[in-house]
Amino acid sequence: MLQQLKNHGRKLALIFVLLNIQILSTFALGNSKSWQEIDWLDIAGEGGAVWLCLVWLVGVLSTRPDGPVTRLLFWGFACFLIASGQDLLDEIVRLPEATVWNHAVESIPMPIGMLLMSIGLLYWYREQQALNEQLRKRERGLRDHRRMDKITGLADAQYLRQQLEAELNMARAEGLPTSILMLDIDDFREINRSLGMGEGDRLLRELTELLLLNLRRRDLLCRYAGDRFAIVLPATCQLMAELLAQQLEGVCKHFAFHARNSDLAQFHTVSTGIATDGLDVQLTDDDPVEQLLRRANYRLAKAKEERVLKVA
Repeated sequence: MLQQLKNHGRKLALIFVLLNIQILSTFALGNSKSWQEIDWLDIAGEGGAVWLCLVWLVGVLSTRPDGPVTRLLFWGFACFLIASGQDLLDEIVRLPEATVWNHAVESIPMPIGMLLMSIGLLYWYREQQALNEQLRKRERGLRDHRRMDKITGLADAQYLRQQLEAELNMARAEGLPTSILMLDIDDFREINRSLGMGEGDRLLRELTELLLLNLRRRDLLCRYAGDRFAIVLPATCQLMAELLAQQLEGVCKHFAFHARNSDLAQFHTVSTGIATDGLDVQLTDDDPVEQLLRRANYRLAKAKEERVLKVA
């Protein structure tokens, strides 16, 4: 929580400066009211509104990373805070009758804040929908399966084999193809060596979220081994699987990973290998799951060899 607030230090400093300017300007141009003139019920109501705006503002910044949604919510609460703060100051300070700016500060920020908050909440809703979609993909069949990878939260290779076997049996009965896509991070050992094991694990977690966002709802993502992921692609032919692999390679290539011990974003490529059962390619009945996995791993190894030759 404190670390998150530190990341929003500029926003907190800005609102602190704005509130101080507002308070100092009001007291400099007006006179404090006597105790008898102050309506303490209004003080309690408007003061409570100010404190709630401040609590919500700090709460948003302490629980969210920087981004468009966070900035919209921040400025929405900031506008509420400034408008409510001026209402509160007017209960304490008497300004000259010719002063008009205080009425503008009370009135104008409120609708602006409402608009910004509405847009921010709309984007927040869409953001939650995307996260819920990730969870639905992650939860496929996992409620009865306890073996999950601790780093990525994905199912392991054993669960992959169980689901792939079930998928192959169902697809063959319906005459549909099934593809498996292997995805491996290039030079992952060098990443662990240069950035540390902790940052390597964090890269795996962030790449997991990226892959889940870019997979279809029916696809199943598992951690196969080390930095290798396996994706079951139901009702997917070889050509469609190749297109999906190209899309995932492009997404990963442009993913900016910000290591904690480096100020520069780092970009990492991935290699993929595909194997398909069904339509033009039919595996034998002798352990088709292992055949499919062997073929996908072999093609992944060939892809990595070709990449090394290109680099050389």
